Amino acid sequence: MNIFKKKRSNQGRSEPGNKKRACTPSDQLNPDQGHALIRLARQTICKRLGIAYEDSERSRGAFYGESFIEDTSPLDETVFKENRGVFVTLHKQGQLRGCIGSLEASAPMKVSVEENAINAAFKDPRFSPLTVAEYDQIDVEISILTEPKPLEYRDAEDLLAKLRPGVDGVVLKKGWAKATFLPQVWDSLPKPESFLSQLCQKAGLPAKDWKTGDLEILTYQVQYFGET
Repeated sequence: MNIFKKKRSNQGRSEPGNKKRACTPSDQLNPDQGHALIRLARQTICKRLGIAYEDSERSRGAFYGESFIEDTSPLDETVFKENRGVFVTLHKQGQLRGCIGSLEASAPMKVSVEENAINAAFKDPRFSPLTVAEYDQIDVEISILTEPKPLEYRDAEDLLAKLRPGVDGVVLKKGWAKATFLPQVWDSLPKPESFLSQLCQKAGLPAKDWKTGDLEILTYQVQYFGET
C-alpha cells in the first residue's frame, strides 16, 4: 500500500496499517483500488495546503529515507462511483491526528474520500488544522463501511455477548446523542466494557449508560487500507 519502496516502521501505532477488514465479498476493493483512494486523499490534502503532490511525496520519502514510486492506480473505475460510507483517519507519529467520516452511504466513494480527507485534516474539532510542516509526518488510512444494522439486545449482558471485538464498528444513539467507533478502535480498547464506556463518553453520555439497556446500537464492518 505504500508508494515507497520500503515500509515504514509500525512501532507506536495503535491501529494496524496495510490490512483489510472484510466487508461482504461483493463489496471488497483490491489493494490497487485501496491505494488509489489513499493517493486521492493525499492529493486532496496537498491541494488544500497549496503544495504539489509529487513534490511533497518525494519530500516525504526523503524524510523517511525511502524512494518515491509514481503511483498509477486507477481512479476512474465504476466502483468509485458507488455510494458508500467512508472514514478518513490521519496519524502523526503513531498518534491520532484527525478522523472524520460518514456512516451513511450518501455520496459516491470518491467524493466521500475527498470530503472526509479535508474534514479529517482541517476540520476535526479535536485538533488544529494540519500544516505543511506536518504533512511529511502523517499516515493516511481509508475505511470503507458496510451499511450499519440495528443490533437487538435484551440487556447489558446480552449486548456484551453479541458484540464482536475486532470485527464490528459500533454506533451508539440516545436522543440527540450519537457516536461511533470504527472496528480499529478495538485494538486500543479490547475489552467490550471499556469500549462501550468510552463510546458513551464520546457521545456526551455518562460512561456507564450502556448498562441501562435503553440505547440504540448499530453495528457495521469495514475494509480499511493504511500506509504503514
